[in-house]
Amino acid sequence: MSRVAEALREEVYRANMDLARSGLVMGTFGNVSGVDRAVGLLAIKPSGVPYGDLKSEHIVPVSLSTGEVLDSQLRPSSDTPTHLELYRAFPSCGGIVHTHSESATALAQAGLPVRCLGTTHADHFRGDVPVTRALTRREIAKDYERNTGLVIVGTFRKKRLSPEEVAAVLVLHHGPFVWGKDASAAVANARVLEYLARLEILVRATGVRGVKRPSAFLVDKHYLRKHGQDAYYGQERR
Repeated sequence: MSRVAEALREEVYRANMDLARSGLVMGTFGNVSGVDRAVGLLAIKPSGVPYGDLKSEHIVPVSLSTGEVLDSQLRPSSDTPTHLELYRAFPSCGGIVHTHSESATALAQAGLPVRCLGTTHADHFRGDVPVTRALTRREIAKDYERNTGLVIVGTFRKKRLSPEEVAAVLVLHHGPFVWGKDASAAVANARVLEYLARLEILVRATGVRGVKRPSAFLVDKHYLRKHGQDAYYGQERR
């Protein structure tokens, strides 16, 4: 195993443990992956291994181009084909998290998006976090996990969404997939998504009809002050 692969394994292991501490997962639910595009390698949590037993050497390396397991006797997460499709379609994506976190999953099961209703949301995502369409019987029967990824990609293309600006999705009747520049950033985004999903549920619980959306200018202002070349939030990097 090369030093690059070992470093990626360690990064993904730490991110999985961070996810386990976050309260977003229970049991063996959920997984984190990371990618090194320069060497064409993905690393991901092994299938069904409890977080309490997980070690860095358990993280499974997978070829980004073929999906073949490399240098491991363990099976990768069953969601690996979904991760592969997202990495292949979203070039800026460096890490992916899948959870069944409570609030985001509740909205996914209800078929409701996480709407961008204020600056808290706009600080992180430049628009609604969408819900995918339902998978067809054929898509579920064969290559289910790969088709889940393809449906996510199709949702972003149909809605003309940027996966950099809206780094999350709710898969209908399933749960959230979230990504970021690396595995650690993806976990951070998953935490944010769950908080925003709770806010969405609370807004709906007020019973107020016709909730007014913030202006596009306000959304853009809050998103762009934290993201992009003209961002000015926080301290300068030296």
